[in-house]
Parts: sequence; structure tokens; C-alpha cells
Amino acid sequence: MSSKKNISMPETFGLPTVGVETHAHLDFPEFAEDLDQVVARAQAAGVVWFGNVFLSPSAYRLHHRRLAAIPGMFFTLGIHPHEAATLTTEMLADMAALFQDDPGLRAFGEIGLDFYWDRSPRDAQVRAFQDQLALARDLDLPVVVHSREAEPETLAILRNMGFAGRPLLWHCFGQGRDLAEAVLTNGWHISIPGPVTFPKSSALRQAVPHIPLSRMVLETDCPFLTPHPFRGKRNEPAYLCYTAQAVAELRNQSIHEVWSACGATARAFFQLAT
Repeated sequence: MSSKKNISMPETFGLPTVGVETHAHLDFPEFAEDLDQVVARAQAAGVVWFGNVFLSPSAYRLHHRRLAAIPGMFFTLGIHPHEAATLTTEMLADMAALFQDDPGLRAFGEIGLDFYWDRSPRDAQVRAFQDQLALARDLDLPVVVHSREAEPETLAILRNMGFAGRPLLWHCFGQGRDLAEAVLTNGWHISIPGPVTFPKSSALRQAVPHIPLSRMVLETDCPFLTPHPFRGKRNEPAYLCYTAQAVAELRNQSIHEVWSACGATARAFFQLAT
């Protein structure tokens, strides 16, 4: 689109208020100045639930009170693979206590492996992933997985630890049909991010028609991964509609159908009130 006047803004899509933003980082500094306006724009665009991802117990303690005051907010918590080397036994115990005390914490994550950036040693990433998976299993919690350039290793760990058939969401899915089928075969869910709107994301775009909507949710991962037509700017939950639009076009379905179905799938996965 050549100019802003030609862009359909989120509030003009007319989507029903059943949308679920499953993965946002609204506690990040990028939203410190205008969080209320960001939330209002998303609500005007049909988003009714917001999943905020805390990347440490300290981030949770610092920001959860303000975020919990926002209608429709729920949380996940986990140590990201970038910070895997910081995980201690004490932190695991701390997270266990937080999950037991706060019903707003709905899933363990994002946790996993990132061999693209390698910001923590790979052996530390594996240990942190396994330790957090074990705790999630003990607490009977769903898991949100981050995996980048480490898909075979991630799958092997999950299978070896008995996670086939357990509630698990593959965050920010960006691969092709083979990985999608592996995830689905294990009974897991897939989260579609903004890059599905990029023509060069060919593998992801080819996989989308083969993922049942009953196993698909939508996310922004804001402030990152901004979809077209705002690529290059800060992402925010209102832009979830562009991801839904791309998914709908790839599946030859209506955006309303995709929006409603993915919202229902997300509400069931995170056990959100209807």
C-alpha cells in the first residue's frame, strides 16, 4: 500500500469482540508511555483478551499489578532461552510459588531453545528448557515454546519428556508444512505471527492452509514482528487483524471465520472465560 490513506485501519475491519492476542510483551519499555491507548485501539479492533508474556519473576513483580487491572489480561511466565544461563533452583521455586498464587498465570513460557542468536550456551539452554518443562509438568500447566534454528532438538526434548498429548503451543511458528505436521501429530497447537503477511515467508504461508483452525491461534509478539502494512514500526495488539486477514486469504475463508475460530481455540487452550 502506497500511503496511509490507502491502509485499512484495524478498527474498520468490523471484527467481533472475540479476538485473543495470545503473545504480547506489553510490559516492555516500548509501551511505557501509551499502554492505555494501545489497549483501547486493540479493543476497538475486536481484541478482548490479551496474553502478556513475562520473561522473569522480577518482570512479573514489577508490572503485573498494572497489567492485571486491564480487562481481559492474562499472563504466561518463563525464562527465555536468551537468559537460560541465569536460571537457578531458587528461581524455579519462585516461579512455582507465583503460579500457585496467581490464577491469572495461565501457562509456562515462553521457554525453549534459540540456536539462531545463541545468547546463552546451548547446554545451558537445554538444561533450562528441561528444568522448566519438568516444573510445568509437575504443576500441570500448558507450555508456550520458543524454538529458533533448533526445531529437531526441541522436538526431541519434548518427546523424550513425555509432552506428546500435553497442552503445548508452538509460539511464533515460522516454518513449513513438515514441522507443522510434526507439531500437530503430537497434539500441540500452533501460533501464527505477523510475518505470515510477508510474501517471502513462503514456507509459513504454504503451511497455513493445512493447520486446522481448531489448533491455530494468532499472536503479534509485539513490539516485534510487525505485519504488513506497518512493517518496520512498533507492533501492537490491534495489528492482529492483519495476521488474521492473511490467514483468511491463504485459506480462502472469511476473516470473520478465522478471527472467531482462532479466538475460540485460544480461549480453550488458555482456559479463558467465554
